[in-house]
Amino acid sequence: MRFANLVAGVAISVAVVGAAQARDQISIVGSSTVYPFATIVAEKFGQSSGFKTPVIESTGSGGGMKLFCAGVGLEHPDVTNASRAMKSKEAKLCESNGVEFQEFIVGNDGLAFANSNKADMFQISIAHIAAALAAELPGGGISNISNVSANKLKTWDQVDAFVAMRGGDKVGLPKQPISIMVPPPTSGTRDATGSLFMKAGFKKLGISGKGYKKLREDGLAIEMGENDSLIVEKLAADPSMFGIFGYSFFDQNRDKVQASMVDGVELNFDNIASYAYPGARPLFFYVKKQHVGVVPGLKEFVSEFISEKAMSMDGYLFPAGLVPLSDSDFAAQKTALGNL
Repeated sequence: MRFANLVAGVAISVAVVGAAQARDQISIVGSSTVYPFATIVAEKFGQSSGFKTPVIESTGSGGGMKLFCAGVGLEHPDVTNASRAMKSKEAKLCESNGVEFQEFIVGNDGLAFANSNKADMFQISIAHIAAALAAELPGGGISNISNVSANKLKTWDQVDAFVAMRGGDKVGLPKQPISIMVPPPTSGTRDATGSLFMKAGFKKLGISGKGYKKLREDGLAIEMGENDSLIVEKLAADPSMFGIFGYSFFDQNRDKVQASMVDGVELNFDNIASYAYPGARPLFFYVKKQHVGVVPGLKEFVSEFISEKAMSMDGYLFPAGLVPLSDSDFAAQKTALGNL
């Protein structure tokens, strides 16, 4: 058995060394939200380190996890970015394929529920967002009965009335058609929408069960790709639409879009950092341990990312919209570097 394990270990080592001989650039996949931050770090790294600039592909968090956990060697990426933590089933996939990884938290973000600057700013609750997006609601959203049926809410004033019927506050939303662009299922932002807006919103509405997991498919929730910039452009062109995406894209496009007040809390740096904003979340990346010391510059790239010059209030990622970690959380990431 010991001999078999030794042979297996040698086989993995040979595979990784073969990859290193054929590839001298770091390969990164994953989240579209983390993508702009990783790109900035990659460019700085390529300019100053003596190593080649890493190649980064925006595949979405879920897509990145599948690629990352698929195995060790040339055909598999070294790093995956994620706008939510790795799921247990993804960790099991990594384990089954012999992938050992290290998790890093790179900063904080917040989900923007945004519309055009040309439109009125909404002040709503997560209950309103959940009611507008859910595939099914008690009474279809239009009657006060417990039986669940397809969501029949078509306008925001109807959403307002349903929230009030469920015991929430009526905030005076207009008779405006519901039209919300949402991230695709492969996106970590979609997962975060599910947990931070949908699940929490259902709880506020007093709706039990797993109904929050399914979004409506009648054309009022419009599934978009991994290109958050495209959502911003569509919002700017159509004042009746809303979109969900990360804080950095909102922050970089304040001349075009505005973020709704959610549960009475403004989407801004302080409220994300304190987690007072209900859509606040951490951002991650995962590094394949077997590729460290084999793929040139991998550990050095991670050290560039997990640094005060990149991640702090005075760092070069702050102007791009990354909300820095607390001192204790940052110290934990520096400690994690020692595990590579």
